[in-house]
Amino acid sequence: MTLAPTIAERDLRGYGLVFLAGVVFSTMGLGIRLIDAAQVWQILFYRSLAMTALLYVVIRLRTGCNPLALAWRMGWPGVIGGLALVAAYSGAIFAIQTTSVANAMMLFACSPLLAAILGRLILNEHVRPQTWVAIAVAACGIAVMVWGRFSGAALIGNLAAIGSAVGFATFTITLRWGKATEMMPAIFLSGLFGMALMALICLALGLSLSLSPRDLGLSLGMGVFQVGVGLILYTIGSRTVPAAELTLLSLAEVVLGPVWVWLVLGETAPPNTLIGGTILLTAIAGNALSGARRKPPPPPL
Repeated sequence: MTLAPTIAERDLRGYGLVFLAGVVFSTMGLGIRLIDAAQVWQILFYRSLAMTALLYVVIRLRTGCNPLALAWRMGWPGVIGGLALVAAYSGAIFAIQTTSVANAMMLFACSPLLAAILGRLILNEHVRPQTWVAIAVAACGIAVMVWGRFSGAALIGNLAAIGSAVGFATFTITLRWGKATEMMPAIFLSGLFGMALMALICLALGLSLSLSPRDLGLSLGMGVFQVGVGLILYTIGSRTVPAAELTLLSLAEVVLGPVWVWLVLGETAPPNTLIGGTILLTAIAGNALSGARRKPPPPPL
């Protein structure tokens, strides 16, 4: 007879799955760095294709419903959230191609704080005083990171990274706006939008969708592994992990992303990125810890 897992065991499993999801997500920078010649639009087309195919199967198996029908039920929040994700994906890939992975990943990390600002402006949600302090500290960290990079590709890369963070924050807000309890259908929808929009952009720019075997394999692999598998792990694990701990565990993606490119490719981060990134991550971690609530003790047996 197999005993059901205890609450502590389920929580520990959730923490492990969310952390593992962060590890998987963190491979994006290395994957993009290994691309030879493909441009952001070509990469995103095939990454969206692979991600959408995987999510279609997973959603179908988990719910027994047509993923398109589930996405349709989300209405405008799903559409806007899907388009916001396409913008976030595009900005992320472009940023990694034009600035250091460390710089891009650190700037992506400010998404939760941007979501708090958008939640206040759009949904009139309450923002804790501690969060406003964290936002101010994070802004100082970002200023240190981008200091002296006000021209050329570095500036464009930094702006793309911040734009990507805004896209992810917008996606978060649309889920709360639509009161969605499941984010997979919206991400599935973003894959459909991504394929259509990237195909149109490639057509307008005269870019071929024929890639080298290496670039094609990496792009498809990122869609299945880096996005699809990471999302599945995060979705399952996040069910038993409080929001504050989710924010802290998600920092694994930000910290490990630069590590992979350093170990494999020898890419290092400039001092201002390390200093500013430390300030930014401290602000995010401090905000998460200040919002943590002690769990009530378990009822007596």
